[in-house]
Amino acid sequence: MEYRSLGRSGLLVSEIAYGNWLTHGSQVEEETALACVHAALDAGITTFDTADAYAGTRAESVLGRALHGQRRDGLEILTKVYFPTGPGRNDRGLSRKHILLSIDKSLRRLGTSYVDVYQAHRFDHTTELVETMEAFADVVRAGKALYLGVSEWTAEQIRAAHALARELHVPLVANQPEYSALWRVMEAQVAPACRELGMGQLVWSPVAQGVLAGKYRPGEPAPADSRGADEKGGGTSSIRGYVRAEVLERVARLRPLAAEAGLSMAQLALAWVLRNPDVSAAIIGASRPEQVAENTAASGVVLEPELVARMDELLAPVAECDPRLTEKSSPRSRP
Repeated sequence: MEYRSLGRSGLLVSEIAYGNWLTHGSQVEEETALACVHAALDAGITTFDTADAYAGTRAESVLGRALHGQRRDGLEILTKVYFPTGPGRNDRGLSRKHILLSIDKSLRRLGTSYVDVYQAHRFDHTTELVETMEAFADVVRAGKALYLGVSEWTAEQIRAAHALARELHVPLVANQPEYSALWRVMEAQVAPACRELGMGQLVWSPVAQGVLAGKYRPGEPAPADSRGADEKGGGTSSIRGYVRAEVLERVARLRPLAAEAGLSMAQLALAWVLRNPDVSAAIIGASRPEQVAENTAASGVVLEPELVARMDELLAPVAECDPRLTEKSSPRSRP
């Protein structure tokens, strides 16, 4: 496993991180979830990403149990706040009340006294940004988080938050966008803004919900053991339009390129993401320990520029690049 700086901060993260969205507490049984986390640790992964809203707060608890007994100083634990964690009017969003109550609940579920990075899961249009950033600053000053981050914020929103963070003397160092060879939305505006501000990208869905692993075939139903066939884990709604025939046909044409590089399809997808110097870590998920082992083998892989160019050319007709889609990920009203 190789490690990278999180932006221009002093924090090092494993370039492949383990995330438990759609898996822990929902898609897989706890015994399997624990086995996946232990496989990640065995492979050298030290960075673990979760969120309070995943699986109705259960994902944080499962991760906490899986990491129990591990050397805390050797881990980087990341969680997020924004989406609903209860039925109440204030059980959501980025108000001061929700942030300060949520961090304590997350720490209890995770079994730790602090998280390394506390992230705003979406932008909250209903709360003044200064209120949000002052609450986050209080979380850092209380020693409950070491660094701050955001997820799926626009370049303009990130710049405004970073300016406030500097005034408040707290480190806003991370952004967590979706990013893969099929979803390049962050490249035009978000990545350059973060590069200028010294923020690193902790990217999610680098294998496009398994589509870039080649598990979905044109004209065939989703495999029975896949995320696309498992409604309990989000089903096809979680993989958007990736399973369209034109996308799957293009992805199938990547197989010879993966073979040429001596990689699996999933490893090729991860290596493509990690070739981007803006990326500090690519967050993988897994429903089986062997998937963790396969994915972590992409760490340190260097793709030939000519192969990358051929890959980009193949996917160009179906790759999404519109930067306006980041704005659409944050609803105007609280969920």
